Amino acid sequence: MLMKRTVIFAVVWLCCTTHLTSQTSTSTSIKGKVVEASSIKPLKGVTIQIKDTPISSETNFKGEFNIENIPSGNLVLQLSLEGFETSYIPISIEEGKALDLGILTLYPLFEQDFDTSIISLSEDELSEDEKGGSENVSGLLQSSKDVFMRAAAFNFGQARFRVRGYDSSNGQLLMNGVSMNKMNDGRPQWSNWGGLNDATRNQEFANGLATSDYSFGGVLGTTNIDTRATNYRSGSSISYASTNSNYTGRVMATHATGLLSNGWAFTFSGSRRFAEEGYFDGTTYNAFSGFLAVEKVINEKHSLNLTAIYTPVRRAKSSANTQEVYDLAGYKYNSYWGYQNGEKRNSRIKEIEEPIVMLSHYWKIGNATTLHTNIMYQFGHIGDSRLSYANASNPDPTYYRNLPSYFLRFPDNLNYTGAFLASEAFKNDESYSQINWENLYRANIENNTTHYYLFEDKVDDKTITGNTVFKKQITDRISMNAGLSFKHLTSENYAKMLDMLGGDGFLDIDYFATGDAMQSDLNNPNRIVKEGDKLNYHYTITSNELNSFLQFEFKFNKVDFFVATNFVSRDYQREGFYKNGTFPNNSFGKGEKEQFSDISFKAGATYKLSGRHLLDFKVGYISQAPNIRNAFANSRVNNEYTPDLKSEKITTSDASYIFRAPGIQARLTGYYSKFKNVTETSFFFAEGLRGDEADFVAEILTGAEKLHFGSEFGIEVQIEPTLKLIGAAAVGQYTYNNNPQLYIQSDVFTDLKSDFGKAYIKDYKLSGTPQKAYSLGFEYRDPKFWWFTTNTNLITHNYIDISPLLRTDNFYLRSDGLPFPEATQEEVDQLLKQERFDDAFLVNIAVGKSWRLKNNYYIGFFATVNNVLGELYKSGGYEQSRNANYSELKQDKDLQYPTFGPKYYYGNDTSYYVNVYVRF
Repeated sequence: MLMKRTVIFAVVWLCCTTHLTSQTSTSTSIKGKVVEASSIKPLKGVTIQIKDTPISSETNFKGEFNIENIPSGNLVLQLSLEGFETSYIPISIEEGKALDLGILTLYPLFEQDFDTSIISLSEDELSEDEKGGSENVSGLLQSSKDVFMRAAAFNFGQARFRVRGYDSSNGQLLMNGVSMNKMNDGRPQWSNWGGLNDATRNQEFANGLATSDYSFGGVLGTTNIDTRATNYRSGSSISYASTNSNYTGRVMATHATGLLSNGWAFTFSGSRRFAEEGYFDGTTYNAFSGFLAVEKVINEKHSLNLTAIYTPVRRAKSSANTQEVYDLAGYKYNSYWGYQNGEKRNSRIKEIEEPIVMLSHYWKIGNATTLHTNIMYQFGHIGDSRLSYANASNPDPTYYRNLPSYFLRFPDNLNYTGAFLASEAFKNDESYSQINWENLYRANIENNTTHYYLFEDKVDDKTITGNTVFKKQITDRISMNAGLSFKHLTSENYAKMLDMLGGDGFLDIDYFATGDAMQSDLNNPNRIVKEGDKLNYHYTITSNELNSFLQFEFKFNKVDFFVATNFVSRDYQREGFYKNGTFPNNSFGKGEKEQFSDISFKAGATYKLSGRHLLDFKVGYISQAPNIRNAFANSRVNNEYTPDLKSEKITTSDASYIFRAPGIQARLTGYYSKFKNVTETSFFFAEGLRGDEADFVAEILTGAEKLHFGSEFGIEVQIEPTLKLIGAAAVGQYTYNNNPQLYIQSDVFTDLKSDFGKAYIKDYKLSGTPQKAYSLGFEYRDPKFWWFTTNTNLITHNYIDISPLLRTDNFYLRSDGLPFPEATQEEVDQLLKQERFDDAFLVNIAVGKSWRLKNNYYIGFFATVNNVLGELYKSGGYEQSRNANYSELKQDKDLQYPTFGPKYYYGNDTSYYVNVYVRF
């Protein structure tokens, strides 16, 4: 039956095409403006199509459209935009005359309330503080109408898929045109507006290098969240959601007045998300979210809008584990918690509390000219707690001495009894397999000291941003956008003592060092720390950024093209408040100021072969300063910048073929990007450095190159008015493209000793994302206002994050400086072979239904189930660098369970999300 309908569809399509060709070639034009029915807000991106023909256009940011060269006669105009009811307007075109349709309206689809912000994983910030951790970028893609981008956000996102392999720092997240990317790592902090799905629903997305009205953007794209109070649809909504992911429940309420007769408009939104235990064992979640937007329309030209956001969140983390630990304790095992007084207590809590206040001025200078100005202030803190110890055994239950593999490390001294007892204890005794809080308290109290303590890495940021964006429609075919912004950051960083676990005072020294190097602060040696005091490190980093961009767009009958340029000036400076014992000469006081100036360019063109066939080309050269995280070698202990620090250079291009026809939308894109002067930093404990040295080190990789190339394909086929077929594919290859320089910094390795030479990582695959992904599904929408969608996804070519240190000359050398004689190239290649994770096959379904009641009340629900088949798959992981030379790594890998084997993250098995809502 499906094949028969497809054939009929193709025949009808061909007949329509033939009919069009036979019509008169005399042409004319039609124009109009499309607005949202209730708010009268102009709608951008509405597809305006002459039904049963390939002739189409899209509305601009003013909601306006103009279609030329159309045949005369009686035609039907079809208006469609995702989330709105499709409208059909009969028109009569007279030969040689222009038709002005005036203002046309579209009504929102009340039956569809697909909560996009929940399906994505953008707020998970998965493994953000672990080596090899990967954040998800789907939050940048939610607002896209492009079929491939939607698949990337909702279908591939659950497997940590990154579009084109890019990090989310390569995209720009804006709120009312103000950049929300953090200066520390360049990434958006999703929790700053988490839980405000209704308030952040008004989004515009520009894919890749495409133009944005507000910013030059990045290679990943630009998303702008609009919080102007008059742009929210008037009315109220209440919803409740249940899920088994990070949190288990969410309640949310929103009310918008729309523009009142006195010129005021108000929008309020709030939510609460909670979980006594999330998906992983021992993970609590507690978050409140509040949003306020107030706008005063002063007159036809001027309007002021105040936005205030407060979203405090406190959530417990989960651990990455070796395969041995997963096999012992299961795939939801989390080593960060233990029982205290019968309650689960997690040692690793992330707390984010960073309110945002923004004042926006909208000035309509003329019919074709606007100026939008903002000033934003964001303040607050981010805290990450962890359990530490001094002069005592490691309290981590997954510490290698607690695992069965420890007792089977040495072939000449196999302790099967010890291995059996450790295995049984780990499987059956939670006082052994989880943190034993009672033992930690007992050790501190009985010894009248603080061996174990809980502290927090604290970041107190204060950011003030001012920007202005100028828009000018120079002619009907030429428009200009220009912007100027300034951002100032003061970031205070320190460790804070949270809980001494029954102890009485802590001696603030480094117990792994000797002599003066032990002192955290030589100005206050042997300082005794109490709860609430600072310890270990204390410094501030100040940064200033000046950013300007200029963009021109040209639109003609056959060709549209744009050119844009961007200039950024940024500086950094560290001021230390502790005189660190290892770095006494460059840790206290202000360090040197480092400044970067970067110019970027991009251009693109769209050639319209016909109304159905388009070719799109974009090229770009982007220069960007390293972020704060990578600019400093080890900012906790000194003022030093990373060696050979340079701005990162990105050259990128893509070419697309776009097909648009009645019932069929498709895009095929090829892309190529090269990243140069990339700097990466990580921290870990390593043994076998330059012989027998062992230390906690900062690893610094400088001058790295990365190569990203591949293709994307997305297609939607409207088989019937109620049935749509959807497909997407991503085929990429992301690799290191050179052998960069590697430095190690620690108490032992300083100055010239820190240069470990080249890291031989060329052609190794980049981690953190599947490099290939495929999706096929369908969507059914019934006229009685219920819908159903399902898709199948194949996720492949996902690789572990490699250790660059293991790929240096140090790996081959014994303690006497000579190479290991038994280290043949074949064995080395086998030991250092990069692990590729098994493919994952994921099936997702979603269903929804809505009802329209009396007095304009709407009630509805939707539900999603991801990974219906419960596929178990690795979503990420990283090699440990502890065994830094050939002998140690080989000995470890010869074991059934390596003592310091890779640590993995597993994707969620079957997960669900159900939302019930009422609108009125």
